[in-house]
Amino acid sequence: MHSLKISSCRSKSNLIMSIMTSFREKNGSAKMTEKQLTRRRVLFSFLILLGLAVLLFIWNVNSGSVNLSVPEICRIIFLRQGDTTAYNIIWQIRLPRILSVIILGGALSVSGFLLQTFFGNPIAGPFVLGISSGSKLVVALVMVGFLSSSRTMSSGEMIIAAFAGAMISMGFVLLVSNKVKNMSMLVICGVMIGYICSSITDFVVTFADDSNIVNLHNWSLGSFSGMTWSNVAVMAVVVGVAMVITFFLSKPISAYQLGEVYAQNLGVNIRAFRVALILLSSILSACVTAFAGPISFVGVAVPHLVKSLLHTARPLLVIPACFLGGAVFCMFCDLIARTVFSPTELSISSVTALFGAPVVIYIMVKRKAG
Repeated sequence: MHSLKISSCRSKSNLIMSIMTSFREKNGSAKMTEKQLTRRRVLFSFLILLGLAVLLFIWNVNSGSVNLSVPEICRIIFLRQGDTTAYNIIWQIRLPRILSVIILGGALSVSGFLLQTFFGNPIAGPFVLGISSGSKLVVALVMVGFLSSSRTMSSGEMIIAAFAGAMISMGFVLLVSNKVKNMSMLVICGVMIGYICSSITDFVVTFADDSNIVNLHNWSLGSFSGMTWSNVAVMAVVVGVAMVITFFLSKPISAYQLGEVYAQNLGVNIRAFRVALILLSSILSACVTAFAGPISFVGVAVPHLVKSLLHTARPLLVIPACFLGGAVFCMFCDLIARTVFSPTELSISSVTALFGAPVVIYIMVKRKAG
């Protein structure tokens, strides 16, 4: 009898162990399946963004007052052969503009992602918080001063002026954030700061010399026209360095997203980290404003669309995806701005607002419903 009890207990324990083992195997296989699905989704999302980027690049190069075939464009770009007029159109006008759209569009999107991380608000962005408007104001003032003395601003001087304006606006936003804890009120204050800076800029443009008004007016509305290879080189260096530093901050950003206390427990210096986020976002948005003027809603809409596409907020994935998404979004908007009412060109900010503002409205409605 005793042996029978022992054998029955062993059989029961074996049964329990087998059930637990099968449960673990099923749970492990479910986790593996979930990981595989996440990897496939991320890979599929990046392939979509890369495919759209290539398609829009070819479409932008091919669009304009002079239509060129794809083989002719490839021959001009890769073999440096072709008609002299077509060669100059591609290399001196279209390629610098498209590359600047890619670099600045990606920079503006990443700047928006950094600001959203800093404030913990999905509708924070360079344009919404008035940072782009502050950059526009200082650049307009410096530009009028240079043009009145018959001098032209270099690319470096424009970036420095735009960065100074961005830091001034960011300083006001940070002062308001210390007094106002409600994020909705903070965004409203940022919009008001942007309106104040824009109104002062309009006064500056209105009372500028007649010869300077055209350049200032086109720039203040936002445009990628008139880009040169020297501009592309400067913006590529500035944005490239800022992007490398941002990418190395992926782990601290990931920890900061889970709360300041959690990030501190992992050894993140919160004060230095917040300063780094402010400087990087200001440099990226200032570079965009210096070369193309203020561009609206890209920094808010694109990070949200990218996170929805990836189904994750991991900075290691979101940062490069935001850069690609910003490039795609701005290439699409610039194509519309150039071609819809050709030969008249729309301001890029008007087109980006047309597609970006509905995304911001959706985010606000969704947050209110939540």
